[in-house]
Amino acid sequence: MEILDCTLRDGSHAVAGGSFQLDATVKIIETLIQAGVKVIEFGKPSGIGAPKGAVSDEAYLQATQTLTAKAELGMFCRPENFRAYECELVEKYRPGFLRMGTNAGNVEPSEAAISKARKAGIKVRYSLIQAHCLSPAKLAENAKKVAGYGAQAITIMDSTGTMLPSQVGDYVSALVQAVDVPVGFHGHNNLGLSIANALAAVQAGAASLDGAIGGLARSAGNAPTEMLCAVLAKEGSPTGIDWFRLLDFLDHEMPEIAPGMKNVPPLDLIYGYAGFHSRNLPLAKSIAEQEQVNLYRLIVEVSGYGVANPDEALFKKAASVLK
Repeated sequence: MEILDCTLRDGSHAVAGGSFQLDATVKIIETLIQAGVKVIEFGKPSGIGAPKGAVSDEAYLQATQTLTAKAELGMFCRPENFRAYECELVEKYRPGFLRMGTNAGNVEPSEAAISKARKAGIKVRYSLIQAHCLSPAKLAENAKKVAGYGAQAITIMDSTGTMLPSQVGDYVSALVQAVDVPVGFHGHNNLGLSIANALAAVQAGAASLDGAIGGLARSAGNAPTEMLCAVLAKEGSPTGIDWFRLLDFLDHEMPEIAPGMKNVPPLDLIYGYAGFHSRNLPLAKSIAEQEQVNLYRLIVEVSGYGVANPDEALFKKAASVLK
């Protein structure tokens, strides 16, 4: 399962100034790459060529050049903003993709922009924004148009977090049957359903899920990347991403980059993933400190023994396994 992390694009809506600074951008990309995330969207919140943003498109592209060989790094793009200058930029810096995006009911203006990007040798992904405004059948019809224009992957965007899991299943199934390119899902958490909707998308045949570290994005936020990875691992569909690395980043570095962000705390996520009761935390902390092992990994390891109230001996056994 592909995880497309858009912390640095959609998350920009939720940070001071509406843009991540260059040092934070590089740091987050490096962390995602270290964790094994292969597809990363960065840049201005409204994409390349958009007027809003404290950092220029070229500055973002320059700052990330040394990282482009390590992951598929790309930018969002509104077709009307893909002018001659933007085309020159992508030809010069060769991002891993452009993700064109329009409201789901108005895809026709993207044809020329997709063609231009493809002729420049750039991979084109596509976002059908506010997909809920169309029926699944009509969305599938427009997805076929977009694929015909040359889009190489298509994402259903639940931009307002309004869909229910059953609806997500219907939309994803309709697109999977209609197009021969990978179908993805981008969910927001306004109804608290971003993870449930992501699971419904996977069950219906989605090949890609969007997420953001800590769920950072506009409004109620995206599906948290670390939670997507944890839930998929728990379900038996591991992503290959070291989401413990993302938890460490959330604990120690993300608060300084995005102060005040609201997310499920990493420790609470671990409780849910492992089925670990918080009453056992003091002993877990004590053993983790004594044995110099990662607390979160210790909790997961000891929970694998299926004991409701693990004792000191069991914690030490788990710690020895980790070591």
